[in-house]
Amino acid sequence: MNRVILMGRLTRDPELRYSQGERAMAIARYTLAVDRRGRRGQDGNEQTADFINCVAFDRQGEFAEKYFRQGMRVLISGRIQTGSYINRDGQKVYTTDIIVDDQEFADSKGAAADMSGYRGGYQQPAQPQQPAPSSAIGDGFMNIPDGVEDEGLPFN
Repeated sequence: MNRVILMGRLTRDPELRYSQGERAMAIARYTLAVDRRGRRGQDGNEQTADFINCVAFDRQGEFAEKYFRQGMRVLISGRIQTGSYINRDGQKVYTTDIIVDDQEFADSKGAAADMSGYRGGYQQPAQPQQPAPSSAIGDGFMNIPDGVEDEGLPFN
């Protein structure tokens, strides 16, 4: 089985092109910086992220170009595709891309708005300073205030 699920930050805005032929197809390319788990090196100079090339076709490609921006954290799933070509110097170059099947935002709209000024190389952005709701429990769920009827909630 060839299945990949990744979450990372866009290193730049997606680049959209259209294929030639009878039916032009949108092809978006972007790179995700995916953090590595584990310890950092003693000197702190070791690379702590992998930069993974992603390709999205048709509507997925148009969606990426329209809504994804540099610095946004996104979640994708797809498959690995390898290939090769001969460059101008006559050397064989091997490629590895993720062909995107599904993609979505991994941050809230507010967190994405905080990233609107993000430019430059990959770096972990500062987390937004938002106070926790006063009725939050330690497990991340919120207490339902007294007087709220169960019928008004959007779930059973």
